[in-house]
Amino acid sequence: MHARIIKVGIIQQHNTAGISDNRHRLSGKISQLARQGAQLIVLQELHDSLYFCQTENVNTFDIAAPIPGEATDYYAQLARENGVVLVTSLFECRQPGLYHNTAVVFESNGNIAGKYRKMHIPDDPGYYENFYFAPGDIGFEPIQTSLGRLGVMVCWDQWYPEGARIMALKGADLLIYPTAIGYDALDDAEEQQRQRNAWITIQRSHAIANGIPVVSVNRVGFEPHPEHASQGIEFWGNSFVAGPQGELLYEASTYEEETAVTEISLRRTETVRRWWPYLRDRRIDAYSDILKRCADNR
Repeated sequence: MHARIIKVGIIQQHNTAGISDNRHRLSGKISQLARQGAQLIVLQELHDSLYFCQTENVNTFDIAAPIPGEATDYYAQLARENGVVLVTSLFECRQPGLYHNTAVVFESNGNIAGKYRKMHIPDDPGYYENFYFAPGDIGFEPIQTSLGRLGVMVCWDQWYPEGARIMALKGADLLIYPTAIGYDALDDAEEQQRQRNAWITIQRSHAIANGIPVVSVNRVGFEPHPEHASQGIEFWGNSFVAGPQGELLYEASTYEEETAVTEISLRRTETVRRWWPYLRDRRIDAYSDILKRCADNR
């Protein structure tokens, strides 16, 4: 039987070019959150490095790591030493020429509880992920842990209600999104606010539509374009934890590094789903068009 109350720790961090530096700072923050009572700690997307997808560079594949391997050994030890369930986000080398953007979940004893390979891969200016990552082939499968079933997805997945719904239907107790998203420096303040609000709103809607808590952890701070071909990316932070009615239980700042521990009640999911029985009232007999690229087949 999973816990009824989970204390969730989040780490919103600004990254540097040094993998060892990023890991060292994460290690200290993980230990700090564990001392504050965190049972589950969630890291941001691709937390070991700068966000390298601003450019297409074949040499970048050198930093990818096998799973299991040295990177997972490092985070397994942190999970074990601190007695926490840990959600990480790694650049996976599956085999030569085949790479994924992969979330790995560690049990509190250091064992790998499961992994998720990012399903939706963006290919936009400044976010050239299709160059680096093959789409995930594991599907939307919640990961069983001692704290419950974690519906872990990654960044671009958070814009798609289908993934959130499938995770919920398969028994996820909460949805988790390690993230790396920010502003183009040319966006004005109003456009920045619209984008940030849209990002928060779509994920809160997953909480509401499925009656399930959502944990979204974004990186923060400015990362210049490695080749100075653009103004770089200002990652907007605003990591948050939402309850099953979309209520914000915690929201981080836009520009600062932050750590926080937030309590999530899994009992409340059952209560909310009894009030708002969306899963009961779904018309599964009428949804076949959602499996088509274009419903009118033109």
